[in-house]
Amino acid sequence: MTNILLVGYGYRGMYGMGGYGMYWDPTYILVLIGVVLSLIASFKVKSTFAKYQKVPARSGLSGAQAAERLLHANGIYDVRIEHVGGSLTDHYDPKNKVLRLSDSVYGQSSVAAVSVAAHEVGHCIQHSKNYAPLTIRSKLVPIANFGSGASWFFIIAGILLGSFSVLIDIGIILFSFAVLFQIVTLPVEFDASRRALVTLDANGILYTEENKYGRKVLRAAALTYVASAAAAILQLLRLILLFGNRNRD
Repeated sequence: MTNILLVGYGYRGMYGMGGYGMYWDPTYILVLIGVVLSLIASFKVKSTFAKYQKVPARSGLSGAQAAERLLHANGIYDVRIEHVGGSLTDHYDPKNKVLRLSDSVYGQSSVAAVSVAAHEVGHCIQHSKNYAPLTIRSKLVPIANFGSGASWFFIIAGILLGSFSVLIDIGIILFSFAVLFQIVTLPVEFDASRRALVTLDANGILYTEENKYGRKVLRAAALTYVASAAAAILQLLRLILLFGNRNRD
């Protein structure tokens, strides 16, 4: 967010106003919307997880135990389950076939922990079935990481050099790859949650009422991906608005 604020100030300050005075740039509202969406999503997932972390799973299975049972039930025996520090840092590493569960999930026997573990198993199932969006997202990772960091170098260089507007165009294109990654992530995460709920129900790990709670946990978690994608799109839109008419400026 900081990078975008600085770019907006530098560009308009040097070229749009002929000076460095403070001003209100209407495109700041796009940044503010992104921040608000991210804060709301973060609060929602943390509060929902905390609520159902207090509800014991009737199966008595911990997140790690539930993950192992679900993996085997889906014919997956080559994925390791590991413990990783932190809270809600759970993820599946398709390259090394490792499912990592956080402190709040790995050894905890709650509806929230089991639901999150099942979501990560959903990614394992996607990988085993060559789910196309997951494959695309995995291939986009290095491009998106490079684009996210390098984009600002090109944009700022283009601003400082003035006549090198092509550098700004390159920067915006690079940032677009990071946005594309966020968009592709949405169907991957939604599908993983769908698979999680199906396999939890099919294997009787969460009972009827617990499945309703699990759905709420996963729905709240999905909001974080929606907010991230929306924030990224808004950032890209702001860049386009800021620099789209630079030739006229």
